[in-house]
Amino acid sequence: MAHIPDGVLSLPVLAVGTLAGAGGLWLGVRKLGDRDIPQTALLAAVFFIASSLAFPLGPTSVHLLLGGLIGLVLGWKAFPAIFVGLLLQALLFGFGGLTVLGVDLVNMALPGVLLAMAVRPFIRAGNPVRSASLAGLSAALSVLVTAGLVGVEIALSEPAFAPAISVMAVAYLPLAIIEALVTAFVTLYLLKVKPDMIGASTVIGTTP
Repeated sequence: MAHIPDGVLSLPVLAVGTLAGAGGLWLGVRKLGDRDIPQTALLAAVFFIASSLAFPLGPTSVHLLLGGLIGLVLGWKAFPAIFVGLLLQALLFGFGGLTVLGVDLVNMALPGVLLAMAVRPFIRAGNPVRSASLAGLSAALSVLVTAGLVGVEIALSEPAFAPAISVMAVAYLPLAIIEALVTAFVTLYLLKVKPDMIGASTVIGTTP
């Protein structure tokens, strides 16, 4: 599960993660304008609901992250959106914890934001099929990077848990495929109805 509970990580890992999370949150809030608030709040709610539903898978459990999709739509503003969702989950349901909030934020927001930044220029210029494929690929990779970050952070904090990293990676493979498909279909839909949400400049089927 991508939510790391309190008491698992070492102090150095917590410190680095908290500083990185605070930096991403600061940058996201700076880019957040009045017109962005409704969209950001909507995606924060989507993240809150989707990532609250955990599904058991072998010795662990997984839940939707949607970091790739949220990063594609919001860019750095994904940080405040995901932060709000994580904070409410920690306070209401006990998912993760308050001391690891910065680490969890980095794990779930940063991969999606960076990968979305890498594919967004191609989505703006590309055809619908290629755009959706690239968006889906970035979403899948963001899930795997998140799982990798969680595994590395736990292993650095407690080396005895290192063998669990491979189990965690395998558990997140089905989730990566699901998120790739969801993100691809949503991208196709947004390209048809509101392409500016994902950086595309023209609507499918219209003449520039």
